[in-house]
Amino acid sequence: MKELFDQVSFQCSKLVTKKYSTSFSLATRMLAPEIRVAIYNIYGFVRFADEIVDSFHDYDKEALMEQFEKNYYLGKHQGISLNPILNAFIDTVEKYNIDDSMIQAFLKSMKADLYKTDYTTQEEYKEYIYGSADVVGLMCLKVFVNGNQAKFEELKGAAMRLGSAFQKVNFLRDLKEDVEQLNRSYFPNVNLRALDNRSKALIIKEIEEDFDYAYHHGVLKLPVEAKFGVYIAYRYYKRLLKKLNSVPSEEIMDTRIRISNGLKISLLMRGYARYKLNLL
Repeated sequence: MKELFDQVSFQCSKLVTKKYSTSFSLATRMLAPEIRVAIYNIYGFVRFADEIVDSFHDYDKEALMEQFEKNYYLGKHQGISLNPILNAFIDTVEKYNIDDSMIQAFLKSMKADLYKTDYTTQEEYKEYIYGSADVVGLMCLKVFVNGNQAKFEELKGAAMRLGSAFQKVNFLRDLKEDVEQLNRSYFPNVNLRALDNRSKALIIKEIEEDFDYAYHHGVLKLPVEAKFGVYIAYRYYKRLLKKLNSVPSEEIMDTRIRISNGLKISLLMRGYARYKLNLL
């Protein structure tokens, strides 16, 4: 029966989340049980696409990306995909009415990573981030509001800003890999091979503004089923940004910043206390 295959597919997406991102996996576990599966399913889809363009260097990435997209739309048309990650994502797309324009924007940004190495204008930069991060926030928001379109419209700006903040933090954290291994430069008009203090400070300020807007206009207003989990993800990335800010700009290319498991647990416990005291 397809129900059994769907359950296997959901477990595959959950496994992908746990293996690829302990932070996102832990934050997702803080969501209400009824929405966790859908967020795992979204993560599995976006992670696989990201892996194609970032990791599969010994293979024809363009062909793999084309096949991935083709198989998604074929599965969506048929109502089933034998790729369990796609099958799980299709279930979430249908259940929560995720707009195809979001998926197309995401795939466009992923395909850009196959050939584009420099983003020289704000327009290019914003378009890439919209597709690679903002729409992922919007997909998750579709799940969080569960059909409440008025709530979606109220929170979508904040969801996009939070997605942007997460992505920009990732850019700084992964600077060495992006520049030296993948030959990519996302921040326009910044020499990332010789990042100076002024440029770094401007990037940090931009991210902090995204976080501030997302927190006050989005995180605090989320439905109860989603609020704590999203808050924990927000706290993790805020702490990561704080650590990145503490690293001298001339050393950031040589330093891989991470949040230790102990610190993650500490942030979780303190966040839970705030949540239970209705301080969120």
